[in-house]
Amino acid sequence: MRFRLLAAMLVLAAILTGCKSVPITGRSQLQLISEGQEISMGFSAFQKVLKKEKVSNDPRLNEMVRRVGARIAMATGRTDYRWEFRVLDNDKMVNAFALPGGKVVVYTGMFPVARDDAGLAAVIGHEVAHAIARHGGERVSQQMVAEGVTAAVVMSAKDPNRANLYGGLLGLGATVGVLLPYSRLQESEADRLGLIFMAKAGYDPTAARDLWIRMSRANRGSAKPPQFLSTHPADDTRIRRIEHWLPEARSYYSPR
Repeated sequence: MRFRLLAAMLVLAAILTGCKSVPITGRSQLQLISEGQEISMGFSAFQKVLKKEKVSNDPRLNEMVRRVGARIAMATGRTDYRWEFRVLDNDKMVNAFALPGGKVVVYTGMFPVARDDAGLAAVIGHEVAHAIARHGGERVSQQMVAEGVTAAVVMSAKDPNRANLYGGLLGLGATVGVLLPYSRLQESEADRLGLIFMAKAGYDPTAARDLWIRMSRANRGSAKPPQFLSTHPADDTRIRRIEHWLPEARSYYSPR
């Protein structure tokens, strides 16, 4: 009973003190760290990435990323962010990511799939949306609560073996039942916001659907975990949701 009460108090305190709203979607989210702390963590991580990874010197790719990135960044309205867009030289990495505060990285392996400015806008729009929605801070906050609840349960158990069992079960339950579903929710939310940002920037949001069709074909045959054990929605789910959100995104679209 004691650990249940303590766990309930931790969850309630987190909800009462850390409830924020995501721009545009209005979804309530848990934020236990300030945006300033989150941005500082993002800047530190960005410096480490640039030291660890090989930065591309290809002038065409860098100019393309900066050109598209600048338009997407302007569409967000967050002029207070210190936006920076970099290309990392790794043709095997078909990926991109954004860090809190506006630090965005695209690997060279993404360009054959993105193909053109509109496809790249879909990639960057999605990653920028993670930063705007503060998904990084939300993940940290959820992890803090999950670890706090697990610690409370483990400390309440007098038998060490039972404590280890409880800790393991709660850790697995938190991952599969809370953290992974929220990760997939954040990915879908970033898809939706990314469509709007690329449309506001003057890129046809239909390019996002076409991008994910190409990604799905590229992923065909590769081993993937079932959706409920994945951090991302399945490709078919993603494409279907993007098609559902396209009418909303098109209402923001004005070609340049």
